[in-house]
Amino acid sequence: MAVAAGLSHKALIPLDGKPMIAHVLDALRATPAITRIIVCIETPTVLDGLLLPGEDIIPAADGPSASVLAGLAACGTPLLVTTADNPLLRPEWIEAFLKDAGTADLAVGVAKEATVRRDVPGTARTFIRLADVAFSGCNLFLFRTEVSRRVASLWRRLENERKHPLRMGWLLGPSVLLRFLLRRLDTRALLARIRKLTGAQARFVFMPDGRAAVDVDKPADLELVRRLMASERRN
Repeated sequence: MAVAAGLSHKALIPLDGKPMIAHVLDALRATPAITRIIVCIETPTVLDGLLLPGEDIIPAADGPSASVLAGLAACGTPLLVTTADNPLLRPEWIEAFLKDAGTADLAVGVAKEATVRRDVPGTARTFIRLADVAFSGCNLFLFRTEVSRRVASLWRRLENERKHPLRMGWLLGPSVLLRFLLRRLDTRALLARIRKLTGAQARFVFMPDGRAAVDVDKPADLELVRRLMASERRN
């Protein structure tokens, strides 16, 4: 998408008069609970003029999980993680997410399929289907305690095996993979397995607005975001 737009980074694609990442930064700045903002990127100069004094940059690592681990090493916990292609992000969504995360070591923001289809009808999103719920990720993660680092490390191991599904399944446990394939794996069993593997109590936080699941992965997403932003301006 960056190449198609003639830019070095997807995060710089203009939306509503400013780069995509600027919308994410604005949402974070408007959230009282956020006390420090750090951007993880491999080419810091592309952000010239976009960051405010006190906002920092750390170098991106090899892949998302490694970058999160680098962020945890640099900043410690609690650490809220989101992505630059999440331009619809709103302060009230972040506040709701942080509140509902409770005391979990790790919280993951997701939106139920019914919520997404209610708020963004006709959108083509990817849904993870468990036995008790289908949901889409919202690019919001809270690494609240030091124990959550172990989940990031497990994520790194899974990411390293992403081209080898059988090895990924072995890391999670063959029974978990089989139950998932048979649609018999529910959220309780999945979170219990994560706790057994890492010692971390994880929690899914179901976002109240289906638009939270809309990020920009393809041209159709970009057009969708532009339509949603235009609709919001009219209202």
